[in-house]
Amino acid sequence: MKSTRIIADTVLTCDKDFAVISPGAVDFDDDCITWVGTPEEKPVEPEREIKNVGGILMPGLVNAHAHTPMTLVRGAGDGLPLWRWLSEAMWPREGRMSPEDVLWGMTLGSAEMLLSGVTTSCEMYLHEDSIVEAVKNTGARLVMTPGVVSALHPDDAGAGRTQDIIDFHAAHNGAEGRITVGVGPHSAYDLGVERALELSELAQKLDSLLHIHLSETSQENQDLESKYGQSVVKTLAEHGVFNGRVLAAHCVWVDEDDISVLAEHQVAVAHCPLSNMKLGSGIAPVVSMREAGVLVSLGTDGPASNDTLDLWEEVKFGPLLAKVSAHDASLLGPREILAMATRLGAEAVGLSNVGSLEPGYKADLLRIETNHPAFVPVTELDELLAHVAWSGSSKNVTDVWVNGNQVVADGSLQSFDLDEAVAEVQKRAQGLVGS
Repeated sequence: MKSTRIIADTVLTCDKDFAVISPGAVDFDDDCITWVGTPEEKPVEPEREIKNVGGILMPGLVNAHAHTPMTLVRGAGDGLPLWRWLSEAMWPREGRMSPEDVLWGMTLGSAEMLLSGVTTSCEMYLHEDSIVEAVKNTGARLVMTPGVVSALHPDDAGAGRTQDIIDFHAAHNGAEGRITVGVGPHSAYDLGVERALELSELAQKLDSLLHIHLSETSQENQDLESKYGQSVVKTLAEHGVFNGRVLAAHCVWVDEDDISVLAEHQVAVAHCPLSNMKLGSGIAPVVSMREAGVLVSLGTDGPASNDTLDLWEEVKFGPLLAKVSAHDASLLGPREILAMATRLGAEAVGLSNVGSLEPGYKADLLRIETNHPAFVPVTELDELLAHVAWSGSSKNVTDVWVNGNQVVADGSLQSFDLDEAVAEVQKRAQGLVGS
């Protein structure tokens, strides 16, 4: 058994009480945290390795909604609204992707996330075996929800794709101690409500997460409302799509009644502010959802609609949008938004032992370097938390652990060659452009 103690100037636990310990120490044995406190509270066992890293320790970030292999199409279709962006720029190239393309696209994206302190991502994509292979190599934690997209692969939307997901779940759920498998129907506007229900029932049968796009654009809502006579949220609820564990991405165009339905069915939401801004989709009513009891997390969406996988950008822009839309500077303070990026994000993607630094949780941690002008001055705790929330970025993350293994040390990846991944994605992206 490998026993480790990491000592830092400050430990942000991000637990339910948002305990802050300064100076702080985190003990973990193999992949599991066993103790958190001040260094003098507990003697160190002789066999335990001690690492005094300084700075800030906090849980690894959770990207609750991503299509990470889209690193292969980053920058394509810039300036197009969602439907044209998908149909004209994304799907033609994605339809040409091979499993090897997706492997390298995910590898590069996983590297980008790890370097910024994102230890877990919830992915919706195709060629899911390649995505699993990529994270086995990078060391990241993965919630994989194999995508079902009829617009891209019409044949995959039927029974054959359902069996693929069943087989994939049997092969990979729980693998490496880092991989969890769910079900990823793209959306009701792509698949139809009946197919969404079939996949919801599959997720329930597998006791897994259903991960679906929901109310991302006003046009999506209008099209489905014209068919069913009510909002897509109410329609999916009435048809039983929300009966299991559900993560809904975006939820931009939801009203108070829709929010009540989401809360009643305990549907978690992945808020993707940068993607929603870039595609001109709108501003999700995050504060109203939280006030109604909806669990709201943060996601980057894909690196082609963002165009980065740096969740710190969402940590900053999520509350800024909420504040400016309500003309209320008090909304979504540092504790709330950091919880959304860690513990609440883990809960949203169905992980009960990730996202907090406390005994029994997985040893997923990041270190922030505070020897930086943006982290000065600190005269009280709230100022330090403000610095983390408003000044935090990938450039401040120096070290990252996933499942007790250090995957980033002094800003460098430990398990694979980043330059090789960059070269492969550049080469393979060129091959997707078409004539």
